[in-house]
Amino acid sequence: MTSDPHDRSHERTADLGYARVDVDRAARTGDPEVVYGEGKTPEQVVGILRTLHERHPDRAVLATRLSPEARAQVVTGLPGAVVHDVARAVTLGPLPTARGLVAVISAGTSDAPVAAEAALTAAVHGAGVTRIEDVGVAGLHRLLEARDRFAGADCLVVVAGMEGALPSVVGGLTGVPLVAVPTSVGYGASFGGVAALLAMLNSCAPGVTVVNIDNGYGAGVFAARVARNARGDARE
Repeated sequence: MTSDPHDRSHERTADLGYARVDVDRAARTGDPEVVYGEGKTPEQVVGILRTLHERHPDRAVLATRLSPEARAQVVTGLPGAVVHDVARAVTLGPLPTARGLVAVISAGTSDAPVAAEAALTAAVHGAGVTRIEDVGVAGLHRLLEARDRFAGADCLVVVAGMEGALPSVVGGLTGVPLVAVPTSVGYGASFGGVAALLAMLNSCAPGVTVVNIDNGYGAGVFAARVARNARGDARE
């Protein structure tokens, strides 16, 4: 039997000239490669997303940190793509069946883009997601009222800027695994999120892990994998 010269299913990398796309990542880790949009032209984003979708037609592929112009061009070039404006992202293909539950908790409306990126990423990576918004420590009663909504989750993503206190408070209310996301929201002495980052790294609440400033994507991947493992099915 001769092999089909057009069959590329065995390839680990697709060389597009401007990018070497890792099409084997889902086989290794359970999740396809994700396109980080900053620094790429809209045409490059379209090309990489199309390649990933061709190799993974049964589940969504994701591009993050896209400008409004890039999002518009992706939809034009890939009519099946779905724009997520608040998350500044685009998905192409169907979301996988949800396994486990991630609760994304955000301190304020200004944190919405990072929280939305985390929630979308968790969904693309196979977890169910619930959002709990605007429960910052300046109005602590709002968080306490929402406790029953997140105490039963498999993993929490807690997003906050300013002084970054919210993850410590949440970590003191529940033993659910928690990843904290500092945002660049805040006045001058917040130093673009450094104050929140240091506060979260120095949290007195046990079990708090921390990702980099504004890294909703990294938090979403981590949380989805925790949630999937909690339900005994980490990989497909």
